[in-house]
Amino acid sequence: MATRFSPKLIRKLPCFSRSLNSSPSSLSAATISPITLSHKAEEDVLAVVNHTGISSSSILNLDDVERLFSSVSTVQLLRSSMNLHMAASDPILDLGISVVKSKLLETVVFREIILKVVKHSFYEHFCAGENVKEASMTLQRLWDDGLRGILDYGLEDAVDNNSCDRNLQEFLNTVEATKLLPPSSVSFACVKITAICPIKLLERPFLSHSKKPDPLTREEEEDLQSAQQRLVNLCQRCLETNLPLLIDAEYTSVQPAIDYFTYSAAIEFNKDENPIVFGTIQAYLKDSKERIVKAMEAAEKMGISMGFKLVRGAYLASERQLASSLGFTSPVHERIQETHACYNDCTSFMLEKVARGSGAVVVATHNVESGRRQTLGIVKYNKKGLDLYRNRCRLIPIPI
Repeated sequence: MATRFSPKLIRKLPCFSRSLNSSPSSLSAATISPITLSHKAEEDVLAVVNHTGISSSSILNLDDVERLFSSVSTVQLLRSSMNLHMAASDPILDLGISVVKSKLLETVVFREIILKVVKHSFYEHFCAGENVKEASMTLQRLWDDGLRGILDYGLEDAVDNNSCDRNLQEFLNTVEATKLLPPSSVSFACVKITAICPIKLLERPFLSHSKKPDPLTREEEEDLQSAQQRLVNLCQRCLETNLPLLIDAEYTSVQPAIDYFTYSAAIEFNKDENPIVFGTIQAYLKDSKERIVKAMEAAEKMGISMGFKLVRGAYLASERQLASSLGFTSPVHERIQETHACYNDCTSFMLEKVARGSGAVVVATHNVESGRRQTLGIVKYNKKGLDLYRNRCRLIPIPI
């Protein structure tokens, strides 16, 4: 689920001070038990519905599974269930990784078989298409089902300026493609800084962690300026298209450099209360709340509307392995419950900021409990909740 809130929707309203910390849940659970809102919470939701004239049938009811999946065939549901169960199985994942890395891919016959199996299972479940045309068709289908999408050209870890330039052109083509889709069917474009800036340059501060880094060489300075200009070009195209840009978070070895690019672009392009540039906060990192608080404080002092996408995080194993190899404490929370609590704490913090008109937030989660708590937070903040409900994207993982 990715739900976007902007200041116009819930500003100048009393702040909701109750913490949104979630109770413990299990990552290994294949199904999620129904979570029931309190009677008072249900009354709050109904109050917003009555006040805004929203019909109760237009509110997403997580318990009405027949309606939730009415546009998905039984065969698709079975395939999705199989894919998700396989993705949750460590032995199957380990087997898949070993096969993909094996010499079997060097054999034409086995290569074709393996790639077909991957494409018609995991790939078709999690990816919108192999090119802009296929992705656009998927977005159109989602729009027909009442859903919006984030168009993400999935590239990262460029090695030189030539590959960065090629990647930039693909990102620009992706933004242009949204003009051919129904208005509002695409909520965001997305970019990874590692795709438009050579990875070695981004890692430069981290590689000098034990001492003061040496000054950049002339070539590195030129590469840095080129990378900044690529991001500026992409932001400018998004501004012209009126399509906000999500800058993805990545691993901690390059995140300081990514933050530099993100905040530099935000200073230049986030001129009003509807920001074009959004950063990303990964709640599985122990310092995520501190970082988002400091970023918002700095943005408010500069009069900038800063937007953030909130996620739990995607580099759990590699972060712990890197920290261990360097003799550092892991930057990741030790327990999943701590990550849940941090995620909901950051969500509560940003909803308060949005209510005061000083930022915007995208709440991206597959966790049903977080979605329910988020909805309750919206109700508390916004008694004019019509647009918030209309802007709600998907809350249940649906195969694309």
